[in-house]
Amino acid sequence: MSKLMMNAAEVASIMDCSERHGYAVIKGLNEELKAKGYIIRAGRIPRKYFFERVGLEDQEGVS
Repeated sequence: MSKLMMNAAEVASIMDCSERHGYAVIKGLNEELKAKGYIIRAGRIPRKYFFERVGLEDQEGVS
């Protein structure tokens, strides 16, 4: 089973940026989710939401 949540290292790898920037991306996306009423986890982002927001297709196929 694929992981449902991504960390900053994974975000940085996919976006070809630093891990620090990965944390900034996660923070921004988590703020969006929190505003919509979702429960968030600091330093992690749901894989499905990340790929939806960056406009990429998840290669691992998590729905």
